Parts: sequence; structure tokens; C-alpha cells
Amino acid sequence: MNKMITSILFDFGGVLAEEGFREGLFAIGKKNGLEPETFFGFVDDLIYDSGYLTGRTDESHFWESVREGTGVIGSDSELRKEILGRFVLRSDMISSVDLLRSRGVTVGLLSDQTNWLEEIDRKTALFRHFDRIFNSYRIHKSKRDASVFRDVCTVLGVKPEEMLFVDDNIEHIRRAQGQKLQTIHFKSVRDYEEKIRRIGIFDTDKV
Repeated sequence: MNKMITSILFDFGGVLAEEGFREGLFAIGKKNGLEPETFFGFVDDLIYDSGYLTGRTDESHFWESVREGTGVIGSDSELRKEILGRFVLRSDMISSVDLLRSRGVTVGLLSDQTNWLEEIDRKTALFRHFDRIFNSYRIHKSKRDASVFRDVCTVLGVKPEEMLFVDDNIEHIRRAQGQKLQTIHFKSVRDYEEKIRRIGIFDTDKV
């Protein structure tokens, strides 16, 4: 195993699970006759700017701001259902996390998420697979702030160079690289498996 890497951080949506936020918002946009990409971009910024992503306001305020800003129709529960139901865990990725942990690697989850992540955990027991959970809603800082990567390394007691970060968002990857973390830009499960073998995380062919 690569001796340089002692800890690995995984993103949630788009890596450990199907991307429910983006796909859910696309569905909401289409139902309301809005251009999906434009609607997604507006809400993606709003969840950050409103403070909901970093736990500084609540979900009801967020959805009210979405309705006011876009004219979409639907109750909070109806709108959130479109998103949460699309976060389907990828069993191959969870198995990889478990194998890494069994080999002594510290595994953490670093997600720009809200209270939704805890609701997902109650249904799936996701958190039990990880040594530490870093949720923007609870730590009051998102991956848009590059200093979060240093913060996580400090909490885990590792040097940035010893941390591998896996995310499907290229901007988050670039911020992590700027903080000296090693990275994998996630594109597919197969691509991830090939990359993690190539950098020597596993000393066998089985992930």
C-alpha cells in the first residue's frame, strides 16, 4: 500500500451515491417549465448564499427563497422528495470504503450537504462505514472555502500530503490540490478503481 497516504476523504453525492441534488433540481425545473441548467445554477448558488448549506438558516427558509426566486410550485416536502429519493448509494463504492478501512486507512466523508445527509444516514446507516463525518451543515464551512481541507487534516492529525480526496466536482478537486492534498477526480466507479490501484492504495487487484 502507498505509505504516503494514510487517510482518504470521500464526497457523497456523485461519488458514494448517485447525484441526487443536481438530478432532483433538473426534474423540478422541467416540471415547472424552466430551463434545467439555469434553474440548477440558480439554486446551487442559493443554497450556499442563503446559508442553508453551512447550517446558518433552515430548510423552510431555503425552499421559500427558491419559490420566490424562480416561481416553482410545490411544498417543502414535495420539493425535497425530488432530491432525496435520487441519492442512491453505490454499493461498489461503499465496499471500497470498507476495504480501505479494514486495511488501516482512515476514511472520512466530506460533503457539502445539509440536514438531508443525516436523514439519509437514518435510512441507510451510511455513517457507520466512516471514521469521521464532515458535513458542511455541521462544520459551518463548505468546500467552496479551500481552508476546509486544512481544517479536516488538522482534525484527523495528518499532513495534507498524506490525505487523498475523491470528488466529482473539478473545482473542489482544484481547491484541495491547492492545499497540497492528493486527489482523484471521480468520473465513474471503474475509473476510480483504476486510479486508486495506479497510485498504489491497494497491493492486490481486488478493490
